[in-house]
Amino acid sequence: MHKAGFVNIVGNPNVGKSTLMNALVGERVSIATFKSQTTRHRIMGIHNTEDVQIVFSDTPGVIKPNYKLQESMLNFSLSALIDADVLLYVTDVVEDFEKNSEFIERVNNLDIPVLLLINKVDLSNQDKLEELVIAWEELMPKAEILPISAQNKFGVDYIMQRIIELLPVSPPYFGKDQWTDKPARFFVSEIIREKILLYYDKEIPYSVEIVVEEYKESTQLINIQAVIYVERESQKGIIIGKEGRALKKVATEARKELERFFGKKIYLRTFVKVEKDWRDSNRNLRNFGYQPE
Repeated sequence: MHKAGFVNIVGNPNVGKSTLMNALVGERVSIATFKSQTTRHRIMGIHNTEDVQIVFSDTPGVIKPNYKLQESMLNFSLSALIDADVLLYVTDVVEDFEKNSEFIERVNNLDIPVLLLINKVDLSNQDKLEELVIAWEELMPKAEILPISAQNKFGVDYIMQRIIELLPVSPPYFGKDQWTDKPARFFVSEIIREKILLYYDKEIPYSVEIVVEEYKESTQLINIQAVIYVERESQKGIIIGKEGRALKKVATEARKELERFFGKKIYLRTFVKVEKDWRDSNRNLRNFGYQPE
């Protein structure tokens, strides 16, 4: 008997969804930083065993949209409520759990199993955790509540066990050697964007989009050319830095991470271009893959 299904991960920014995704899949699929809005796309990671295939889907954090990019990100999260066999709603011990009442109501109306995961329990205590469980039982009475620490992998094995128990009997949806639905270029752009999230402050990381213009792979080497798009000339100057030092640092760290990810030598060239107000442009959002053609 083979089981297979789609397990979609939703929740607010900063609650550790991407860290959980990577722990469940066993591969580095989603970038995970301390900054909010890290995940912009809906990213699939596939866990395969002989008898089970679980297609995990990490979604952008649920936020009130301030521009068109965030509208597209919210649509990715809402789409995850439609095609899930099991839903993982991730919260943590510090977030204001009442600010997403409309989204929670949508989840409550689903007719599928929902596992509500209270993440980062290592930052709390037993009394606080018990209060949170009671509060969430009132907010989401049909959900099964599980305290976890994705960073420390506490509770991850039990989540996998429960998911497998809840999955329908089905043949696999993807090949057994496939671990994501995204192409190599996608992970190149995500790793570069992760380094920008780590090394720049304020609005700069959120104004950035990465486009891989060239990806040529040989036996020993991958040759990559990537463009970093920003919205303002002033942002371009900040990304490049004095005498190009800031961009060189980002490119060096990205190259090291890419070599670990792909297991090959990487030759990486990066350029910075301005695409004014791209986050509010339907044309640019389509070109960057946030909206359908």
